Amino acid sequence: MARKSSLLKRAAIAVVSVIAIYVILNASVSPSLPSSSDLIREEDEQPRAPIHPKVKVYMYDLPNRFTHGIIEQHAIVRGGIKNAVDDVTALKYPGHQHMHEWYLFSDLNRPESDRPGSPITRVSDPADADLFYVPVFSSLSLIVNAGRPVDPGSGYSDEKMQEELVDWLERQEWWRRNKGRDHVIPAGDPNALYRILDRVKNAVLLVADFGRLRPAQGSFVKDVVIPYSHRVNLFTGEIGVEARNTLLFFMGNRYRKDGGKVRDLLFQVLEKEEDVTIKHGTQSRENRRAATKGMHTSKFCLNPAGDTPSACRLFDSIVSLCVPVIVSDSIELPFEDVIDYRKFSIFVEAGVALEPGFLVGMLRRIGTEKVLEYQREMKQVRRYFDYDNPNGAVKEIWRQVSQKLPLIKLMSNRDKRLVLRNSTEPDCSCLCTNQTGLVTSV
Repeated sequence: MARKSSLLKRAAIAVVSVIAIYVILNASVSPSLPSSSDLIREEDEQPRAPIHPKVKVYMYDLPNRFTHGIIEQHAIVRGGIKNAVDDVTALKYPGHQHMHEWYLFSDLNRPESDRPGSPITRVSDPADADLFYVPVFSSLSLIVNAGRPVDPGSGYSDEKMQEELVDWLERQEWWRRNKGRDHVIPAGDPNALYRILDRVKNAVLLVADFGRLRPAQGSFVKDVVIPYSHRVNLFTGEIGVEARNTLLFFMGNRYRKDGGKVRDLLFQVLEKEEDVTIKHGTQSRENRRAATKGMHTSKFCLNPAGDTPSACRLFDSIVSLCVPVIVSDSIELPFEDVIDYRKFSIFVEAGVALEPGFLVGMLRRIGTEKVLEYQREMKQVRRYFDYDNPNGAVKEIWRQVSQKLPLIKLMSNRDKRLVLRNSTEPDCSCLCTNQTGLVTSV
């Protein structure tokens, strides 16, 4: 009987050991990051609550000259209104590719009940805040005078606005406390805030492109890459190629500076191809309609660099379910922690794309099933690039902003204990963006 009892004990111990080993192994292989099934898909109706506590954000009540006053100046210059108005807050923000600043500002002005699932919450007391949002309309300010310098003493001056903004910020107790590191500032246009970048570079900058930022000003680690606002209409049809008779489509400014010079060369290579539509065109209502039609009826959409590596047509392509063909070797993309762009985009190194016959030959060899696969992937992720979608770009920007908080705390505490010194050595607080080569992908 004793022997039987001993055998039962051994069997019980063996079973418990197997279960324990299974639990340990299962825990060790569980991913620490959310799987694709955890992500909110486009078809989800209800957003999921964030796993972590919401990051508390205080939005500065900036003087109107940095927000609605810029809308007023934009309308005056363009003849929308003749004189200053009594209530500038009633003015409508104009449509352009850098509308992120308006959407973020509007989002924080909504009641919390209208912001379900957001990773951040607005607080009214700055002493309670984790982060501080500076809602300056920096990109709109840049284009009030269409980028042209204004004579001193006449008209609106973007440079004056920038100087006044940084002077205002540097007088704020909360800015001085951590040298602006816990502040978030929209600077979507590559030239936005160019005059004061060295004075606000500690802040988290919301940028669409690193092309004009020096390594000491902008960093993939410190800042957040945001999408341009798409300017073509969202494609509402089903996936398919039956109505997409054009192989490759592009409509935009042919002549650009710097890396964008590849555009003119691509025109020369592609403009005689029968199943390719490549047109020169600047921003206008009529051209946007033409671009919408072209992207909605094409299988592939060309996305070359502009004056800087990124351009709004990439996001126009995605919401059109037109497979992006990206010819921009130094491009940085939004939300790459949850999006694999290779699943719905084709990356081609610029030198290879300019080889006669290479680009169209490659695209013609891509079968219908592969195009449909690209379209299905785009349909799943295009909410990320739609600022009007309640589960779209705004929420994703705030998610990425909230993920900067541990780094901000680390750098703030580190600054307080370091001895100030002059050094020509690189500063580990700011890391350069991608400088590696690009492999052509299909």
